[in-house]
Amino acid sequence: MNRPSANGASIALCGTDSLVEPPLSGSDARPARGRLHFKHAKITEMKTSQAVRALAALAQDTRLAIYRLLVQQGPGGLAAGAIAERLELPAPTLSFHLKELANAGLVEPKQDGRFVYYSANYARMNGLLAYLTENCCQGACNPQCAPRPAFARRRPGTRARART
Repeated sequence: MNRPSANGASIALCGTDSLVEPPLSGSDARPARGRLHFKHAKITEMKTSQAVRALAALAQDTRLAIYRLLVQQGPGGLAAGAIAERLELPAPTLSFHLKELANAGLVEPKQDGRFVYYSANYARMNGLLAYLTENCCQGACNPQCAPRPAFARRRPGTRARART
């Protein structure tokens, strides 16, 4: 696995040309096949205690759902009320889980008037991914370690279309 570049912006994962990098711009705005793109942040070094805290925070289904929603939303984040509405969570429950994610450094709150917006901390996410894959395959990259592309899920009760 390659270490972060001089500016800490990208890192190659074991067994692939996959990169964790900032968004592409201009005519190359679409990522190449076989690449992972975690946008909006640099990779930061992570200590074992930080990794344990982040993984513990994500090891609960509600917090994982909140975090995934915020990652999908992008760096602008979402107001706490919008998160509660989308995930159908009561305000006290949401507040508790957002506090746990913030304590782990995975989300960042931002006060804007009377609203609090939460966004994913992409640098921490990239640091966790780098920490988890740092010594993948003892330095001898194995194709079995390579991330596989996710396929679109079909809705239950729908049939696959025949290819023409």
